[in-house]
Amino acid sequence: MPRRPALRLRTKRIYEPRAPEDGVRILIMRLWPRGIKKTHIDEWNRDLAPSRELVFAFKRQGLAWAEYVPRFWSEIRPAAIAALRVRARRETVTLLCACADETHCHRTLIRDAAQRGLSRPRPVRRRTDA
Repeated sequence: MPRRPALRLRTKRIYEPRAPEDGVRILIMRLWPRGIKKTHIDEWNRDLAPSRELVFAFKRQGLAWAEYVPRFWSEIRPAAIAALRVRARRETVTLLCACADETHCHRTLIRDAAQRGLSRPRPVRRRTDA
C-alpha cells in the first residue's frame, strides 16, 4: 500500500515576518489581530478558530488549559481539520495566530491533531475507582 505524503504543516505567530518556507499563510483567529495588514496573510480561516467567548474565558477569566482544550474541540468541525490535512499534503501550510505561548495555543492543537490523522482528539478517559 503506498504511503501518503507527510504533512507540510507549520505554526507561527502572526507577528513574525513572512519567510519563503511558510508556504500558504492562514490566519486562524476570529478577530483580526492589531497592526497586521491583510497582505501579511494569504487566507483567513475562522473555522479553525476558537469562539470569542472561549478566548475571553481562557485569557481573561482564568479558564484552565485542561478545561479549554475539550471546549475548543467541541467548537471545531472535524471537516475543517480534514480539509487542512488534505491541503497540507499538497503544499506547505503555516497556521498563524497571535498567541505568544505556542504550548497553550489552538494552532498547536490543530497542527498536532492533523499530523496524527485525527479530526479531533479522542477524549481522555479517566479511571474511576469503584
